[in-house]
Order: sequence, then C-alpha cells, then structure tokens
Amino acid sequence: MGFLQLSGLGKVHFHEYGRGAKPMLAFHGYGMTGRQFHVLDKSVIGKYKIYGFDHFFHGDSTLEGWTEKQIITGMPRQMAKLYLLEWFKKYGQQKVSLMAYSIGADIALILLEEFPDWIDEIILMAPDGLAPYKGFQFIQHNFLGRQLFRSTTKSKWMAPSALRSLKRLGVIDDNLHTIAYNEIDTPKKRLDVYYTLNLIKQLKPDTAKVIRVLNRHDIKCVFIFGKSDLLFPKSAAMPVLSQIKRAEIHEVPMGHWLVTSQLDEYLLNCRCI
Repeated sequence: MGFLQLSGLGKVHFHEYGRGAKPMLAFHGYGMTGRQFHVLDKSVIGKYKIYGFDHFFHGDSTLEGWTEKQIITGMPRQMAKLYLLEWFKKYGQQKVSLMAYSIGADIALILLEEFPDWIDEIILMAPDGLAPYKGFQFIQHNFLGRQLFRSTTKSKWMAPSALRSLKRLGVIDDNLHTIAYNEIDTPKKRLDVYYTLNLIKQLKPDTAKVIRVLNRHDIKCVFIFGKSDLLFPKSAAMPVLSQIKRAEIHEVPMGHWLVTSQLDEYLLNCRCI
C-alpha cells in the first residue's frame, strides 16, 4: 500500500495486491475501499498487479484544505488526470489496465479519454458514466433535489424513510435497500454520502469521446452488468455500447452487488479477462 499526493486535492491511499506483473489501476464502488477487488482471486488477482485507490471519504484517502462549499461544487473533471500522472511519477510511464465498479467507473473512463495511448484494456462492472442515472442527477444538479439531499443527511429519520419509499415504488430492490441503509445509519455515514456524491458530480465522462477513443485505439473493453441491477442496468448503457466495435458485454444473474466470489467464478469460466 502507499499514497499519492494529488495537487489541489489531497493524499490518496492505494492498496497493492495481485500476483501478476501487469499493472492495473482499480476504482471501487461506494462504501468500499481499494481492496474491494481482492475477491476476484481466481480470475483477476493472478494476472495483474492491482493498485486499488480509496475514494475520498473512504478508507485512508484524505481531502486536504477543501471547504464544504468546494466539496458541494464538486471536484473539477480535469483533476481526475492526477491519479495516473502521479502514478507515472512513482512507477514510471508505462501501459496500464483499468478496472472499476459502479461510481468508480467515472474516474476510469476519464482516464481512458485522457490517456488512450497508455491504456491497455478496461474492465467495468455495473458502471456509472455510460448513461445518466436520474436519481443522482436529481440530488446533484436539481435545486430542489440538492436541498432535499442536504436536509436528509442532517436528519435521523428522513433517509430511512426515503429509502422505504423508494423500495415501495420499485425504484430500488431489497438488495439496494440493504446496501443503502447500511451507508446511512449514522450521522457520519450520512455526511460521507452527501460529501462523496457532491464531490464526484462533475466527474462525468464524455461518452462520445469514449466511443471514439475505444474504436480508434482498438482497446480491449469488457463490460459486466447484473441482470437485475436497477441502478446501472445494461439496457441503459446499450446506446453507447452498441457503438463500440470491440465491446465485450456480459450480463450475469446478479443485482448491482457484483464484485463477489460468484462473479469471480463467472469470469474464470468465461475467460474474458
């Protein structure tokens, strides 16, 4: 494990693991750390040397000198480049692979856009960034949504009540309800949700550029979706994926919670990684 100092952001912590020689930068989903992918022991760990970064407000990464106003405004998109630029300074400029799950895909896709000559392949699981998720758009960019989001994080009862309502309306399923509830059951957790989703709201990939880069550079890309995922389903991403010549698309009999030993077995058997 180690740290990278990202100018203007802070100190980002990363975990090193894996038995392979090929370097892979990995970005986890909400509520996890850069160690999230260690469960992919049979399919991924043996082939790559993984550098799994903790998002800010997760693990041991520390945002330095930012006011609440800056956090709510969001991290400028160009700052995502610092992850790979600083990694190059530490390990030398070389081709790398990218892997990400859920909201971590936003950073991975921006790095793909900015450094296409240095990306060997990209593996995305239940990725954000390929299609807008209306729930995030509402709480991140809509005035009423932003105010409601802020009030909810300050209240002991509003967040659980909102989750129950979303479950009743079919917006989220039991799996997502359980995941979300475990992330809002304390005041600190609720504040971390608020800060995280605001900090990343500008980190949206340019999907037209992503398509051009993948096709022009013939970069291997693997996309994995849960068949019952209500958050980032395959159907929402298909308008983008259908334009990528080398897209390898998998839909597994799972929900949004993908990075598990079950997925490890699937990836081992399909030999797509």
